[in-house]
Amino acid sequence: MRPGLASLSILCTSFLCAGAGAAPPAAVVLFDDVARPGVEILALAPDTTHLLAGDAVTADAALRTTFPDSAIELARSKRADGGAALALQWRQIWKSGVALQTAPQDLRPFLARGTLGFDLKVDALGAGGLVVKVGCGAGCERQVPYVLPGRAAQGKGWQRVVLALSCFARDGDDFSQVARPFALEGTGSGQVSIANVVIAPGGTPNTACPDWRTVAVTPARLDEAWSIDWWLPRHRQKLADAKQMVREARSPQLVFIGDSITQGWEKEGAPVWQERYARFDALDLGFGGDRTENVLWRLQNGAVDGLDPKVAVLMIGTNNTGLRGDFPASTVAGIRRTLDEIRHRLPRTRILLVAIFPRDATPESPLRRTNDAINAQLPALADGNRIVFLDVNGAFLTPDGTLSKTIMPDLLHPNEAGYTIWAKAMQPELDRLMALPRL
Repeated sequence: MRPGLASLSILCTSFLCAGAGAAPPAAVVLFDDVARPGVEILALAPDTTHLLAGDAVTADAALRTTFPDSAIELARSKRADGGAALALQWRQIWKSGVALQTAPQDLRPFLARGTLGFDLKVDALGAGGLVVKVGCGAGCERQVPYVLPGRAAQGKGWQRVVLALSCFARDGDDFSQVARPFALEGTGSGQVSIANVVIAPGGTPNTACPDWRTVAVTPARLDEAWSIDWWLPRHRQKLADAKQMVREARSPQLVFIGDSITQGWEKEGAPVWQERYARFDALDLGFGGDRTENVLWRLQNGAVDGLDPKVAVLMIGTNNTGLRGDFPASTVAGIRRTLDEIRHRLPRTRILLVAIFPRDATPESPLRRTNDAINAQLPALADGNRIVFLDVNGAFLTPDGTLSKTIMPDLLHPNEAGYTIWAKAMQPELDRLMALPRL
């Protein structure tokens, strides 16, 4: 066992253990040089988990049908000093990982001052990314992105990563029954190793984490593993495109701002765009994967500078909820902040705020319900003149609320038929706003 690491202890099972005068809980060692009874080591794949019972396990058979060019392998390995480690390799896959699973246990005594620490060696991550996850009760897990620091650690040997356990907690989470206290997930392609995974009652974090209370309103670039190569170049190209249009006396009279659904006007929706919006010299400022903070960053870094459109169409927020699990109030705060930024930078432009589109097949979907809760709050952000709210979601749904794959094949992004429905439902209000005199 590594010096300074405590053995696995029974945790305090009452929240009162963390009270004034109570002894701090014992550290929970999830993986080190000693076999830990009750700790299962799992390889993670997009739809399956695989127990590491021997020296190695692969998920290749589970991937073969849907992801034939992908691979995931988790293996036991040794450090140079002989210590135990776990090596994870993955190729061309959107989700892989290693998880440590136990009987449900109470982590509440660790939340105030506790830390999650592990040794990490990054051998290859130039085409991939990492995220650290901790469970927060049944059906709940929280994550901290580790893409940029992970890539910076490539080839630098073993490094200790220490995160405040509070990084993984939000109001209302139940840490009294955590069965998966650690997971490291990879996307894209990569090769990493971990060792000495410990939840400690104290310690000094050496890795920052976003504040879930403010992340949606804090401007930031989209630094996901799959976006780093194209996101900033696309932003720069859009700046150049807009400047060129202004120079050619084709300044956009209509601007669309949003995420991949908006960016889709350049792909699946291109024929509809050409038919309905090209005459306005419209500009598409949709970026796949964007959350509210990413739109804010683009706006503050020149996205609409020098433009004076009659109308800006804004739809944003589904990635706040889908990718990160933001609470509705956080997403609404991000949308409000985005509206303020557009108003500041485009003082003569009317804004058409479009409700977040429905997602998933049925109204009972948790993500659908979250987006519905956001949409219910958006009319309060509109004044009916400068900002107009429009909900076209009913046009996509059957009478019982079902969303069909015939218009959104992945139950999130429209195909050409879906963009036709969007354009037709939006057209009366858009025509009205485009015909109004300038503010």
